[in-house]
Formats: sequence, structure tokens, C-alpha cells
Amino acid sequence: MKPVIAIVGRPNVGKSTLFNRITKSRDAIVADFSGLTRDRHYGDAQLGKREFIVIDTGGFEPDKPTGIVREMAKQTRQAVAEADVVIFVVDVRAGLSAQDHDIATYLRAERKKVILAANKAEGMVDSPALAEFHEMGIGDPLPISSAHGQGIRSLLETALADYGFGDDDDEAETSSEEGDVPIRLAVAGRPNVGKSTLINTWLGEERLVAFDQPGTTRDAIHVPFERDGQRFDLIDTAGLRRKGRVFEAIEKFSVVKTLQAIADAHVVLLLIDATQGVTDQDAHIAGYILESGRAVVVAINKWDAIDSYQRQMLERSIEQRLAFLRFAPVLHISALKRQGLGPVWKAIAAAYASATKKLSTPQLTRLLQDAVEHQQPPRAGRFRPKLRYAHQGGMNPPIIVIHGNSLEHISDAYKRYLEGRFREHFKLTGTPMRIEMRSSSNPFDRSESN
Repeated sequence: MKPVIAIVGRPNVGKSTLFNRITKSRDAIVADFSGLTRDRHYGDAQLGKREFIVIDTGGFEPDKPTGIVREMAKQTRQAVAEADVVIFVVDVRAGLSAQDHDIATYLRAERKKVILAANKAEGMVDSPALAEFHEMGIGDPLPISSAHGQGIRSLLETALADYGFGDDDDEAETSSEEGDVPIRLAVAGRPNVGKSTLINTWLGEERLVAFDQPGTTRDAIHVPFERDGQRFDLIDTAGLRRKGRVFEAIEKFSVVKTLQAIADAHVVLLLIDATQGVTDQDAHIAGYILESGRAVVVAINKWDAIDSYQRQMLERSIEQRLAFLRFAPVLHISALKRQGLGPVWKAIAAAYASATKKLSTPQLTRLLQDAVEHQQPPRAGRFRPKLRYAHQGGMNPPIIVIHGNSLEHISDAYKRYLEGRFREHFKLTGTPMRIEMRSSSNPFDRSESN
């Protein structure tokens, strides 16, 4: 088992910067705002041959009893419970605060191994300002600079001193994980449609902050999950708002992280609020998914909260506003009441299988020839395009490359006709498909150059 390190501390002391430094990534949003991280955020890291897991947490305020701050504190407590080692981050330049004392009191009661990291200590290694942190009774403060990478290795060596393991264990663990790549599933949608609630329902715990306030999730949070022997990497994304409403810098970070999560996913579950209907934002998010070429399943959440007339109008709205996602299955669910979730998993599996399906060249060419016999492409002036053979040019999304002559004259309508024939034969669902035309000129046919 890999050891688990949780990073805790009050808001804006540099926890996410330290997380990014340890994991050698930019998975956590970092900016000069307090309270930016709200959920607990997992990452893999390595020190030499020692692998471990790091958990980034939101600003910890143990004594705040209400609202979003209480939910963030619950996430931090859960991270501490899961951890083998806790790195307690304090800000040297800001000095010791009453909130630091509260956190220290809580950590002492948990009886965990705690490493005190005095952050923002560049140029202050021998500063007397470090001495005041001894009074918390946590141990000697280790001066570090997350932003500049100073003291990080010593910090990790101290944290992992009790968790060294041999080379053989590392090799066995690595080899067992090869070839078992988890399906990356991003849950996307507008703010407050129930994305975090759905993932919490799947996990059976309050893993993510679910709060009746739009924009609770600001980062793209990765959660490992396994179902029926299949491993998943669940990605809870920040809700995308209309561009005109993205005022705060935090919101802009969130949009970037959401678009990155969609682009990196294998399958995207697009969540729509049944009580709000299909909005412009929903259509924009669906457009992002289509542009990225990701497989997609549409889930209408809070289906139980609307009557039969509203359901009829909603289905008509989906047909009109999301017409470009006709290939995607549309399912009705209630994340809060755990209704309709079984078919969602089947649709996700089918979409992933379709997006990564191997299409043989002989079958594609035969289907192409049959399609042309059934309906030839329209003439373009004196010439009729000739479609000769097809092969697969890529997966996720499936790309079919068609070779022939004068293919630049093939219309979009005819491409859609060919796509329908390919989809029907290979039973492709939930994934977009791209058809590329590649013309080859006949050097002996002078009429083509005239």
C-alpha cells in the first residue's frame, strides 16, 4: 500500500502550491485568493523509488459551524482520517495565528504523525520568526518555500521516514498496474446541477462538497473508483457559466480546468437540470465536448421533480437544442434519490467501447462500396466524386479516412449519410465520428487539371 500524505492548514498558506510541487503537476488551482480549494484533491507522487499519495485540502477552519466553510472542514477531517502522515502548513511571514492553534489542537487529538511545514521561508531559514511555532506543540518547524521548491525534499524525507519499501515492491506494483488503465469519466454541466451529489452517491460517501450554492466546486477533482472490476477516474468539474458572467479570476481558472478535464477524459457525462431545462450554457458545454471529440452520455438530473407536461417539453427542447448530439444516449436520473443510475453505467461502458473500437479496413471498404451502390454522391460539375476505399485513422473519437478522386466536392449531407451507415453496422453509440476525405489526382487524366 502506498502511504498517504494529507496537506492541511488555514486558507492561503500555500497548500495547493505545495501539492503541485510534490506531484510535479498543476492539478490544483493556485492563485492569491483565500479559500480557493474546497474539495479534497488526490495526486500521485514519487520520491526516488518511493511512491505515495498526496491529498490537497481546503482552508481548515475547525470552529466555523455553518455554510460552505463547515463543508470544507468536513472534507479536511476526512482527509486527515485517511492519511498516514499530515503536513501542517503555516505561513512564516504572516506569523502564528489563533487559527493555527485551533488546527494544532485538532491534529494532536487525532494522534497522527504530523510534520510542521513553515512555508514562504525563502531567505528565512535561520530567522527567529520560526521559533514562535514551537509553542503549538507539533514539533520543530521545517522551513520550506513551495513556490521556489526549497526544502521540499527534506520535508518529504521526514514525512516518509517510516514508510521506505524495497525495489521489488515497486516493480511488482508497477507491473500489476500496466495494461489496467482506468476509464477517465468527467462529469460536466452548469453550476448547481448536481455533479458533486451524483459522484457522492456513486461513492457512498460525502467525498465532494455538495452544497446548495452555485459554483461550490472550483477545481476539477479526480476521484479513483471501481465498479464491477472496471477502474474509473471520476472527474468532478467546475460548472461552466456563460462567458459574460465569468468575472472573477477564480471563475476563469475553473473554466480552464473544466475544459482541460473534458479534453483529457475518455467519456463525458453531461448533466442537465430537468427543472431548468436546456439552457444556452448546456448547449455551449455540449459544443465543447463535441469539439474535443469526447464520447458523451447525457443525463437529465432531477427528473422526478417535474410533471409529465414539463417532461414532454424538455424532451422536445433536447431534440432541438442538442440536435448535434443525436448520437448520445439521453437518460433520466435522480442523483439525490439514486434513481436510474444503473442504465447510466451501461451507457458509459457502451460509449467508451464505441469510442475505442477497432474498425477493420476490409469491413470499412465493403461498407463504403455498399453505401455508394445504394446512393452515389452528387455530381460536381462535369465530374462525380469517386470513393475507392476506407480505413481507420484514429480512435476516441473514431476517425474514418476515405480515399478516392475529387473528394473535395463531397457535401456534408453525404458525409452524414456515410456516417449513419458506419454507425449502424458497427453499432457505435455515444461517440462522435470524424470522416476525412483524401483525394488522389490521376496524372494521366488531363481533364481534371483543366
